[in-house]
Amino acid sequence: MTTVAAAPSPLPGTAQAYRRLSLWHDTADEDWTPRPCLPGDTDADVVVVGAGFTGLWTAYYLLRAEPSLRVLVLESEVAGFGASGRNGGWCSSLFPTSEQQLARLGGAAAARDLRLAMQDTVDEVGRVARAEGIDAHYAKGGTLVAARTPAQLRRSELEVRSARALGIGPEDLELLGAAEATERLGVTDCLGATATPHCARVHPARLVRGLARAVERLGGVVRERTPVTALRPGGVETPHGRVRAAHVLRATEGFTARLPGLRRAVAPVYSLMLATEPLSAAFWEQAGLQRAETFSDHRHLIIYGQRTADDRLAFGGRGAPYHFASSIRAPYDRDASVHAELWRTLRELFPALEGARVTHTWGGPLGIARDWMASVGHDPATGLGWAGGYVGDGVGTANLAGRTLADLVLGRDTELVRLPWVGHASPRWEPEPLRWLGVNAGLRLTQLADLEERVSGRPARLSAVLERLTGGGH
Repeated sequence: MTTVAAAPSPLPGTAQAYRRLSLWHDTADEDWTPRPCLPGDTDADVVVVGAGFTGLWTAYYLLRAEPSLRVLVLESEVAGFGASGRNGGWCSSLFPTSEQQLARLGGAAAARDLRLAMQDTVDEVGRVARAEGIDAHYAKGGTLVAARTPAQLRRSELEVRSARALGIGPEDLELLGAAEATERLGVTDCLGATATPHCARVHPARLVRGLARAVERLGGVVRERTPVTALRPGGVETPHGRVRAAHVLRATEGFTARLPGLRRAVAPVYSLMLATEPLSAAFWEQAGLQRAETFSDHRHLIIYGQRTADDRLAFGGRGAPYHFASSIRAPYDRDASVHAELWRTLRELFPALEGARVTHTWGGPLGIARDWMASVGHDPATGLGWAGGYVGDGVGTANLAGRTLADLVLGRDTELVRLPWVGHASPRWEPEPLRWLGVNAGLRLTQLADLEERVSGRPARLSAVLERLTGGGH
């Protein structure tokens, strides 16, 4: 893999260190100097733990609804440090649990309502970005998911048939033939593609940092470099002081495992990415993505990509191992073997990349609940609230979570608080070493299922095992 030579590593916690976290951090037009930490004991009406998308959207909508609220957001590093600043930049209507499973949980109407709410969320993010003057490179071009083998094509056909059975029409999901699919997404061996309009490309670090400033303009307070060491009804504790608050909202996603008593709440699983140098007009004539579509294919091991506003390919995927005891460490953000495989996969999709440079490699943890079901909730008796478990689909879902948490805290009886993910309680993950064995066995099964399909040309028999492991939801 041809990459730009790495400079010496800056000191952790410095603006230079934050800038090096990802392509997005490097190109966000920010100096990344941390905001002041909590100056000591204080009171608030609402304290939000985590200054990623979930926490900042929650603060934003609370302050929009009730400007007099004292809303304090605490962040252990800087706003946008975690998955909110490192993801693939898909603001999509994807939800980690299938509509069939949601229907079993709350009924067909509730499942449909959640799907429609997620679709509206894509537009809502764009609306707020425009209203708040956030240059997040938002472009609603939809998503193309290529079928590159006969097994993938059958899977895409089944997806569309299942969608029709649920009342989802071609305006929301359609199957493209090989010629149209290849014209829009110039990947090799393209037999067709599913296409949906319900996704926008975004620059996630620009979005999350702009959102933090919007919260501050509305009167909220964001304190950085302030890790929360204990969270309980009535407030939180930090190394810099205690915060007393009627409402305590946890918005820590993959980093939840670091909080006392929550190590088994979600599994922090790493997703890794790379970005190329800006590519030529001649390359993009072949590659397509002229409408700023995000893209993937129908393999089992998740991959995802986008054409950035400055004409790079930003591309990522799963494949990194889960680390024992839900460990989260900076060295896990980069795995040479996984990044090499991502680069090999991207060149397989777009052979014209041969000779291009990779300028950035990065990664980070996302949160997976044991039943792969994202959830949001608030207990009015204790004031404790939470949202997360997005399984990598959090850019859009976090906005819906923030609006929902705001309604729950304010005691509003809205359509959002009646959606089927509200109040859902996922089971805890198994204790170690079972958690380590199970999560990594699932990763290996996913890789083997793709290998089986490449060799046999037929849908993998291992697919049924994968569905049982993930609850049929992903």
